[in-house]
Amino acid sequence: MAVIQDISSPLTPFERRASISLASIYALRMFGLFMILPVLALFSDSFEGSTPLLIGLAMSIYGLTQALFQIPFGLLSDRFGRKKMIVIGLVLFIAGSVVAALSTTIYGVLLGRALQGCGAIAAVVMALAADLTQEVHRTKTMAMIGASIGLSFAVAMVAGPILADFAGIQAIFWLTAILAVIALLLVLYVVPNPLESKVHPDAEAVPSQFKDVLLNSDLLRLDFGIFILHLVLMASFIIIPLQLRATGLAQNLHWQVYLPVLVGSMAIVIPFVILAEKKHKMKSVFLGAITALFLAFIGFVFFHENLTGIIVFLGLFFCGFNLLEATLPSLISKTAPGDMKGTAMGVYSTSQFLGAFIGGTLGGWCYGQWGAVSVFVVCIVATALWLVVAIKMRTPRYLANLIVSLEGVSALEQIELTEGLVTVTGVAEARVHLQDKVAYLKVNNATLDRKALQDFLTGNQSV
Repeated sequence: MAVIQDISSPLTPFERRASISLASIYALRMFGLFMILPVLALFSDSFEGSTPLLIGLAMSIYGLTQALFQIPFGLLSDRFGRKKMIVIGLVLFIAGSVVAALSTTIYGVLLGRALQGCGAIAAVVMALAADLTQEVHRTKTMAMIGASIGLSFAVAMVAGPILADFAGIQAIFWLTAILAVIALLLVLYVVPNPLESKVHPDAEAVPSQFKDVLLNSDLLRLDFGIFILHLVLMASFIIIPLQLRATGLAQNLHWQVYLPVLVGSMAIVIPFVILAEKKHKMKSVFLGAITALFLAFIGFVFFHENLTGIIVFLGLFFCGFNLLEATLPSLISKTAPGDMKGTAMGVYSTSQFLGAFIGGTLGGWCYGQWGAVSVFVVCIVATALWLVVAIKMRTPRYLANLIVSLEGVSALEQIELTEGLVTVTGVAEARVHLQDKVAYLKVNNATLDRKALQDFLTGNQSV
């Protein structure tokens, strides 16, 4: 008799090892990319040929190459192997970091940053995580990886100014290369090898689904949101470090602004995340976060030459930013069908990287042409447009994704399985893939009868 998967079981030691090591690889790579954000504009004089436009492009060009290569890397990993593509991606990332570290001209930095983005391993890491975890545990692993990104961003924003002041901006690129080497060693010696690799529609892009995802107006609205969020992030950080310095705050003290602002904003955001998820106020909280960004940029227009004003509105900015970074992936997960989540996230991530590229390029150009205020005006217009688009969003369904293995379940007809699954209390939607022996469920965690679901699967156990 085949063994039915226990949907209430915890992560196994094998899965914990896989989840922690993959989250570490993701964090090590992103940490290096994030560290440059608050410091590159401050060191523009260090590179021959620098102009505001080229500095903005140097900050953001990784977004263009990342957007171009992340989905192809994931698709190639289905054919050539996950670890092989991650190794190739990390080697490209290391090469880009070394090129940037050795560069004395802005064009060398541009090349290095573009190479860093070519090592687009995000989709492959997610696919490997799916290979190494049971279906029912996959969302836990993805949550760990997501948390590692948020933590690396916060630490990098503080560590970047400290390291750059102590050892120069080249030291950041060298450290980025070293961290990527550590990530490479984790891939080779710590991350388990999957018993088999297959396409996971919940974790990676499926080409046949692109049309459905791109025609879904609710998903497009969220893709537009992450595009704008990273556009304004990259554009504003061409200016904010320069304005902090212009107020008389020494570069080696910038971390003293970023640390309390980030920690304080995260503390403020937590109750709103709970309000959004637990009290079903997602749309109100979401619109409030966009409004916070809009107001922050208005504040920067009037107080960008005042240190206290910059700190206050930077705090407001990060409240909105952190809240949106937490709620946007949740909204994608709630909106996309369970068996299209991977494709939806692939388009979403591409939109994010394109937003970063456009934001840095546009911000650098505007700063060079018209000064700091023009960049904040662009951000005001962008967030206002986003607010108009977001107002039209439908109230999301407060449902979570649950994937259950049908391995060992008797060969019922797809319709019978689907109808049986949706009769379980708390299961709102079921999409059954008999060929893959997987069912993708949308469930209400507050009312889900896990015992009844387990009993249904066990009661249809094959002999």
